[in-house]
Amino acid sequence: MMLEKKVETFNMNRVIDDFEEMSRNADQVQKQTLNDIIHKNQSAIYLRNFGINENTTDPEAFKALVPLVTDFELEPYIQRMVDGDTSPILTGRPVPAISLSSGTSQGRPKFVPFTDELMENTIQLFRTAFAFRNREFPIDDNGRALQFIFSSKQYISTGGVPVGTATTNVYRNPNFKAGMRSIQSLCCSPDEVIFSPDVHQALYCHLLSGILFRDQVQYVFASFAHGLVHAFRTFEQVWEEIVNDVEHGVLTNRITVPSVRTAISKLLTPNPELAEMIRTKCLSLSNWYGLIPALFPNAKYVYGIMTGSMEPYVKKLRHYAGELPLVSHDYGSSEGWIAANVTPRLSPEEATFAVVPNLGYFEFLPVSETREEEPVGLTEVKIGEEYEVVITNYAGLYRYKLGDVVKIVGFYNKTPQLKFICRRNLILSINIDKNTERDLQLSVESAAKRLSEEKIEVIDFSSHVDVTTEPGHYVIFWEVSGETEEDVLQDCCNCLDRGFIDAGYMSSRKCKTIGALELRVVERGTFRKVQEHFLGLGSSAGQFKMPRCVKPSNANVLKILCENVVSRFFSTAFD
Repeated sequence: MMLEKKVETFNMNRVIDDFEEMSRNADQVQKQTLNDIIHKNQSAIYLRNFGINENTTDPEAFKALVPLVTDFELEPYIQRMVDGDTSPILTGRPVPAISLSSGTSQGRPKFVPFTDELMENTIQLFRTAFAFRNREFPIDDNGRALQFIFSSKQYISTGGVPVGTATTNVYRNPNFKAGMRSIQSLCCSPDEVIFSPDVHQALYCHLLSGILFRDQVQYVFASFAHGLVHAFRTFEQVWEEIVNDVEHGVLTNRITVPSVRTAISKLLTPNPELAEMIRTKCLSLSNWYGLIPALFPNAKYVYGIMTGSMEPYVKKLRHYAGELPLVSHDYGSSEGWIAANVTPRLSPEEATFAVVPNLGYFEFLPVSETREEEPVGLTEVKIGEEYEVVITNYAGLYRYKLGDVVKIVGFYNKTPQLKFICRRNLILSINIDKNTERDLQLSVESAAKRLSEEKIEVIDFSSHVDVTTEPGHYVIFWEVSGETEEDVLQDCCNCLDRGFIDAGYMSSRKCKTIGALELRVVERGTFRKVQEHFLGLGSSAGQFKMPRCVKPSNANVLKILCENVVSRFFSTAFD
């Protein structure tokens, strides 16, 4: 009940003042937070095994006793929780749910404990970010948000614990609605749409609901930029059907889920004027530029995660958004939230995130190729340096290496402001070459420029290291928006190869210890099939991230990609 009391009213200035205060005392807040985490979980078997007890209050003592870990070391403990062992394993109390991370990084879903504190953290973070956003882009009290949110099913594990994606655990939590109501973000779509078992039908109904409430829409949101682009690409294909529904007040036959049909039908009455207006708007757009403000004239901004692996979608999103600002959603992971966007006017390329010092106890491991470094505390990081994030949270993760590399770009009072750089483990590597997801992205961006001269774009991409050949070589999979000449794609292939500027890669290519890069162009819709595959494994549509590097262990995805190849090119860049 504590949470519900907290969220009755929203006072923007107070929320901002609270954050100001906390960020000025970041060091103190960090010590308090660690103390609180240990106090709540001191009975946990995991902590007791390392000699932690109620007297361990000092961060230095904690760090001396508890080792740095990854999900690999914690997996057996979490598995016991999934299997229904209710003894205090990682947390003092049994966990109410388990989150399934999107599982696209490692090729297999990963379990993470989800607790009431994590839920409170989520609402605190959303409120903090909303306060700063609302100060810059005030929205009407009676406005709505067009939110492309999808809650996949929670299933009950054999041990009786609810398991769902992190977003599902948040949306299905009874406190979520109360928390969101306080920040005036009424969704356009009825709940039945959000909880629809069919995500394609849900997306159609989100779009239709948005049109029905078009004048009230204050902002447009999806968890990820990919979701926003996917939504408006879908609109391009179904807009005439939506207009038809609006005109006649009758829902298309494609919506077959009974609860969804009933909920949406209640919103529909014949409205030929609105239908005609949408039809005119759609026909007047040039290549769908500025689609979002054309459909939603009172929208103030577009909101979602646009950094890191979402950067490739920003260009297309900007095309749909026209002049509307793109605001980057905050920084977190299935393991928990870390930082808020308190400078919402910065573009996605410039976006930084200020660490919220009471969401967990944070350490930063300097990224060094050559030696093992010791992690430093939140207030000890240095501007310009890159670190791997290490998190200790309220949900049983202690000194957990997140696998994210961030760069410190400044301080907000005493708390650091970060930029997400890349996932540490997503690396293309055959011998001495080391390429991160970011390197792959830059290579694809430079090669895509050659395509855009032909008015064609890269819809999506992934990669794979093929060591079945001698020597091994990189394979890049592309889905493109149209037909083009073979010599254009050959140019793109060479450009991709030259785009990897890592010294180890270039020297290996020159002395032929790495073979020619291969570009495989796949059929339209192939990446949609990859997404379907992950949704079938229990990923939520809103939380889905395309795997940028497909490991051999991820045989099913590799199979989908390889079976849909329509043309192949080998680089001649180093011949």
